[in-house]
Amino acid sequence: MPRTAARQRGVPAAKWCLGMATLLLLRSCAGVTPIKTLLDDPARFNDKTVRVVGEVEESVGALGIGAYQLNDSTGTISVVSEGGGAPRSGAHVGVEGTFKAVYTLGPRSGAVIVEKRRFTP
Repeated sequence: MPRTAARQRGVPAAKWCLGMATLLLLRSCAGVTPIKTLLDDPARFNDKTVRVVGEVEESVGALGIGAYQLNDSTGTISVVSEGGGAPRSGAHVGVEGTFKAVYTLGPRSGAVIVEKRRFTP
């Protein structure tokens, strides 16, 4: 019996399906940039408005101010909300905001998105 391409590479089927579903979702959302693309070339996007979609991994917020980590299966980025609090961990959200490159150190890039608007993808 033939093996699937995902199994031949040792990728668990569930993880492969999640990655493909995320990729299709990203392609269907007009103007959405994969987080990996932002982190691979931070100077290109610095101080520009970007849109990302993903799942909230960690969040903290109080009195309308918040911060959270957003993961789209290509990467993870921090998002700062100055007026909408933070969504709960596990929520699937879209964010439009200003990309701020913080640092690049070897293979790692640090960046944040200052949220202007949050939307339901």
